[in-house]
Amino acid sequence: MHATVDHLLYGSPDLELGIAEVERLTGVRPVYGGRHPGLGTHNALLSLGAGVYLEVIAPDPSQVDVVQEPPYGIGSLAAPALRAWAVAPGDLETAVRNGRAAGIDYGNVTAHSRRTPDGDDVRWRMATLRAREDGLAVLPFLIDWGSTPHPSERAPGGVRLVQFRTFASDPIRIQGQLRAVGVELPVSAAETPGLEAVLVGPSGREVVLRS
Repeated sequence: MHATVDHLLYGSPDLELGIAEVERLTGVRPVYGGRHPGLGTHNALLSLGAGVYLEVIAPDPSQVDVVQEPPYGIGSLAAPALRAWAVAPGDLETAVRNGRAAGIDYGNVTAHSRRTPDGDDVRWRMATLRAREDGLAVLPFLIDWGSTPHPSERAPGGVRLVQFRTFASDPIRIQGQLRAVGVELPVSAAETPGLEAVLVGPSGREVVLRS
């Protein structure tokens, strides 16, 4: 079983702030993706190449009836930052079982959707995981787009993901857990867990997004 990086979550206290920061860094402006009904968030998307994208995600002030906090500590951010990442395994249920056996606290597979500005429904299934107390997720959540076209196909292009890595105080254990869900990814030893993505925009200049 092989799993690839599907997308990176770049959280922001305000969506327009996050969009503007990504545009400033890369030279390409993410496009509005839509609202996540019931989750209290909305997003904007930027393609990072075939089958991978950056999701700028922020609290949605129009969802006044949502009682739960946005995931991955997004609701308490003071500035945009990487918060989580997703992988797309070949078999979602098998990856969830393997991940749990390796000690990853995955929840049940659940179905979700969002409505695009064009009125199309984007649907997916995913298994989230319990993040750290501050909301940062060093390990990936799992996603399956089914028959839905991948979001990278509709998002603005011109930016590439050239490197993504995680930081952990116990990198050997984290690497073992990643392998359990089919992921081979560099994990660097660090006192403070974190995420780091290196992007290259149309100008050819490298930019780094961090947690």
